[in-house]
Amino acid sequence: MSDDPLDRLRRLCLDLPEATERLSHGEPTWFVRGKNVFVSYADHHHDDRLAFWCAAPPGTQEALISSDPDRFFRPPYVGHRGWLGVWLDVPVDWEEIAEIVVDAYRVVAPKKLVAELDVRH
Repeated sequence: MSDDPLDRLRRLCLDLPEATERLSHGEPTWFVRGKNVFVSYADHHHDDRLAFWCAAPPGTQEALISSDPDRFFRPPYVGHRGWLGVWLDVPVDWEEIAEIVVDAYRVVAPKKLVAELDVRH
């Protein structure tokens, strides 16, 4: 597996049922059925930080940021809706990232696709 964070994130996202990728706001972004965003790569501010933003279950954003503010943050634009920012330019636990991505998918995917995911995992 590649060490490139974008490649790794892409594989995690596209492994989910009916997930697609296209550019949104100039960044790779992953959608459920081409409509609902669940993860967006975040390198567009070119501030020497690399991250992704994702949908998150209620309370997750606050819990993760308070437990580890060096790895998690409240992203601009979507943070007020509970979305989570995850830094990728720090030591990354890719198993944890996989769980975060699946949780993001579950937040936005229709029940039928969540059920399909449950059968696969």
